[in-house]
Amino acid sequence: MTPASTLSESALALCFLCILLVPFAGAGLALINTGLGRSRSAAHSMLASLCVMAVAAIVYFVCGFAWEGFAGRPAHSILVAGKAWNWIAAEPLFFRGLALDGSPASLAALLQLFAVGLAATLPLGAGADRWRLGASCASAALLAGFTYPLFAHWVWGGGWLAQLGVQFGLGRGFVDAGGASSIQALGGLTALSLAWILGPRRGKYALGGMLAAIPGHNAVLVLMGCLLAWVGWLGLNSAGAILFACVESGRTVLIAVNTTLAAAGAGLAAAAITRARFGKPDASLCANGWVCGLVAISAACAFVEPAEALVIGLAAGSLSTFAVELFEARLAVDDPGGVVSVHAVGGLWGVLAAGLFARFAAGGASGQWLAQLVGIATLLGFVLPLTYGLNWLLNRYYPQRVAREGERQGMDLHELGAGAYPEFITHSEDPSLPS
Repeated sequence: MTPASTLSESALALCFLCILLVPFAGAGLALINTGLGRSRSAAHSMLASLCVMAVAAIVYFVCGFAWEGFAGRPAHSILVAGKAWNWIAAEPLFFRGLALDGSPASLAALLQLFAVGLAATLPLGAGADRWRLGASCASAALLAGFTYPLFAHWVWGGGWLAQLGVQFGLGRGFVDAGGASSIQALGGLTALSLAWILGPRRGKYALGGMLAAIPGHNAVLVLMGCLLAWVGWLGLNSAGAILFACVESGRTVLIAVNTTLAAAGAGLAAAAITRARFGKPDASLCANGWVCGLVAISAACAFVEPAEALVIGLAAGSLSTFAVELFEARLAVDDPGGVVSVHAVGGLWGVLAAGLFARFAAGGASGQWLAQLVGIATLLGFVLPLTYGLNWLLNRYYPQRVAREGERQGMDLHELGAGAYPEFITHSEDPSLPS
């Protein structure tokens, strides 16, 4: 792989165009989260998505890039056993010293403005119908200002995970071309933390532990979100692979094929499983499967053959379908958007799949699977406790869950003063609660 600093002008131009597609992924995820929530919180969900993306972008501009940086730029290292391990970038705040001139570093900063917004949007699906708008923005600031740039530096900024190949001979070091770990798994694990802290929605679990189904209010929004996410992921995976995996621009065709096949296989796997189990395909689980396929292929999108991408997608769709039941019915994690099952589980599977299936143009990849396992262990053993601890502290001083009356009334009326569908009479989706 050639260094990013030597990318041709045509590759940089293609990368810029791909980056411009990434906001479609954010729009798609926002629609999915909204459609899978209650109708009386629909406007609140969409506004929260817009607000957390805005907060994440501003905080990343202020200090996030300073902690993440870009491979080859200034960074802090620590000496362990005679080897220098890069652990955090040493950039100025406010993008100072970064020439916004179309260079690889400037394109990476632009891509990360969008990517950090995607990661910050994911927890909204798990906290739907009960997470205060102000608290979600404060949580997004913590993610964009510290959690995300720290781990992204380890993966994409020349940090110690990326150094595992050079320092220990573990393949190419930790490989994640499109953000299965730094965007998806990190955002999904943050969503798990928030689901634990917020607790389940009223009426979700009866006193005897019985699970009550609270279906999403608009399947059309959810499925439309899947189509937009597909477009966004084509850009995200292609731009990430060019900038962070340093692949040649011609490989974007393979990336687009792999991304599409993984999503297609995952969506159809979810449809087949739900039809076999319930007699008919389940639209929301099929949508979750489709997005899980997009998530899972992100890490290895540039380094696997199309047939292998299809296998990765089929496995992802199957995993997401059963993971939803595991988290909701067995572990009592109320996750209306299925974010933990899709993005955390799918992201971790995608990272592992990169170690199992990835092939590189030059040199062997001996030990690549072990480098990927180290990344997974870091996500579960460091990132999850860190993001839980930060949000737990936030909750201590700024309660994140809406008041009981606000949840009964609906987030739209309680926090925004108006509903998303004023021309309709919106009845309570929970028969145990008054309309």
